[in-house]
Amino acid sequence: MSRIGKTPIKLPKEVKVAISNNTISLEGPKGKLSLDVPFRIKVEQKEDQLLIQRAHNSKQDCSNHGTVRALINNMVEGITKGHKKELEIKGVGFRVQLQGTKLVMSLGFSHPVEYDLPKEVKVTVPSLTQITIEGIDKAAVGHVAAKIRDFKRPEPYKGKGIRYVGEVVKRKQGKSVTK
Repeated sequence: MSRIGKTPIKLPKEVKVAISNNTISLEGPKGKLSLDVPFRIKVEQKEDQLLIQRAHNSKQDCSNHGTVRALINNMVEGITKGHKKELEIKGVGFRVQLQGTKLVMSLGFSHPVEYDLPKEVKVTVPSLTQITIEGIDKAAVGHVAAKIRDFKRPEPYKGKGIRYVGEVVKRKQGKSVTK
């Protein structure tokens, strides 16, 4: 049995839950999210907890059991606290600016890189080399952070590029002169 799927999800007082057919909708202080649950997975609310159960012990049902529980838990966390990813830019002359709904980055190319920001996330630029991405949907926040990072991944020789805060980039030695 799935250890993750068995554990109940504790609901804070400010979260409202609506379960209908195969859809669960959660509403909290930061917003509203919904999820389509696979038809063999059942979600029940008992007092201030959500219980996730599966119909059978097939391999697919076991996989879905833990996954659905993790997704719902991320939704509860998102509508109460929110999700956040931070990126930093390393490199001489590399910088970022926020212009309306566009992120304009100077990353050493012959042209500035522009990225149109989706509406479901909030992006702030605290300094010229930092980007903060916030939102209630964990998948959307992670997707936007990954897209921005893909414009210039950190390279292993000098470490230049866009990386997550705290990410360790393994450095290579480069050419060595032999005598």
